[in-house]
Amino acid sequence: MADYMGIISHKSFFLILLADYVGIFSQMCYICRKIYTAVIMKENIIGRAREIKMMDDIYCSSKSEFVAVYGRRRVGKTFLIKEFFDDKICFSVSGVIHGKTDEQLRIFVNRLRRFGMTIDRPVKDWIDAFDILMDYLSSLNEERKVVFFDELPWLDTPRSNFISALENFWNTYASDRHDIVLIVCGSATSWMTDKLINNHGGLHNRITRRILLEPFNLHETEVLLSANGLNLSKYEIAECYMVFGGIPFYLSLLRKELNLSQNIDFLLFDPRGDLYAEFDNLYASLFSNSTDYTKVVEALSKNSSGFTRNDISAMTGIKTGGTLSQILKNLESCGFIRSYRQMGNSLRDITYQLIDFYTLFYFRFKSGLSIRERRYWTEIQGTGVFYSWAGFTFEVLVLQHIGQIKQKLGISGVISEEFSCRIPADDNLQGTQIDLIISRKDNTINLCEIKFSINDYEISADYERTLRNRIDLFRRKYLTRTQSLQLTFITTFGVKKNAHSWVVNNEVLLEDLFSS
Repeated sequence: MADYMGIISHKSFFLILLADYVGIFSQMCYICRKIYTAVIMKENIIGRAREIKMMDDIYCSSKSEFVAVYGRRRVGKTFLIKEFFDDKICFSVSGVIHGKTDEQLRIFVNRLRRFGMTIDRPVKDWIDAFDILMDYLSSLNEERKVVFFDELPWLDTPRSNFISALENFWNTYASDRHDIVLIVCGSATSWMTDKLINNHGGLHNRITRRILLEPFNLHETEVLLSANGLNLSKYEIAECYMVFGGIPFYLSLLRKELNLSQNIDFLLFDPRGDLYAEFDNLYASLFSNSTDYTKVVEALSKNSSGFTRNDISAMTGIKTGGTLSQILKNLESCGFIRSYRQMGNSLRDITYQLIDFYTLFYFRFKSGLSIRERRYWTEIQGTGVFYSWAGFTFEVLVLQHIGQIKQKLGISGVISEEFSCRIPADDNLQGTQIDLIISRKDNTINLCEIKFSINDYEISADYERTLRNRIDLFRRKYLTRTQSLQLTFITTFGVKKNAHSWVVNNEVLLEDLFSS
């Protein structure tokens, strides 16, 4: 009996030891995978640290994941997913723009065949197609099975019942398992939010992770351009950003053997350039009735501060009802415009502002113009036309880097709300427009002046009086007894020190906007 108990004890000890080794081995595999992923990311993906962390967590999860990745066209969604998951993708398919249901189904089935699936039965609809996909995934031995649907909105053709089939796939198959990573991606951000993220049917609350991929900031743009061999100054990078925005695809087209002006001339003004006809393709690929959408963004391009809903309706002829509301909602969800409140206005009195740099550039220099000069951008450097555009667009660039501005001012941890403000005349004080107001929870308000200049910005005696007038008018209208006021200048190279610069409390320079 003692010998028998000894055998049992030794066996138990062996099993415990084996379990420990298995646990250590699994942990080592996990660490190796993390190291491998980090190396791959460092080599191939610029920026996107938050998104990389999220995708790593998704892949290492112990349950099935339904991931929605969305964002503006050309922002790098497909690249990020394919680079990160690479050979871990067990199946992928991409919808075809304007494709009919039978065409989308044929592409889906052909992709399954390319991934090794033998299909010996007819595929009549999406239910059949997803049923075959389930059989295929069930036959695989991979620990995690990554399934990637690119341009998902294009697969959802009218009366195809695609969404119903997708619901059935997730609810009756994938969610019951622990090894499926379903990633769906689309540039039609409004479709992604309405049909998936805010779905009120069978997919309600089924999305487990959401990744909104936004354009690069100035820092990430600098890193990307440098990685591609373009050694530009921060001033040139800002100019580049004001033309292309932080859109990785656009930035990747710049050629290192050309200077910035030559690149802009070729890409945008030469019929051979990759972005010569981008505008029509951009909006037509996202919106079924793109004409009304382009009317709205064209109207908004007329004023850097934007317009109200009633203004937009009057300028476009689109009634202020559900149609205009849907257009504005879709444009904002795709990142082309933003909505904000003028200081002192109610939440109902919203202003809409165009913030897509490529669209702003298009309406300023290409729409309705008969420019035939392929060296147009080179020729207007240093002219009034260039500086007028730069001053207009630099304000938009600044508004997209509020986090960097707060970091420079040392208030990153302070809750704030940002406004612009148009103040009517009061007594002997003239009315004024304030570019940016940062209203802080620490009872301080930064009145921000945004100035684009190729040199240190010089404040004249007349401009000093204008600034003091502006401060006095704001104090009368908005400042409470407990609040203090700081005049903040945001410029390319700073404010020149002279007898009138004393009025400035603090400064933010262009280089400060490049902080990560």
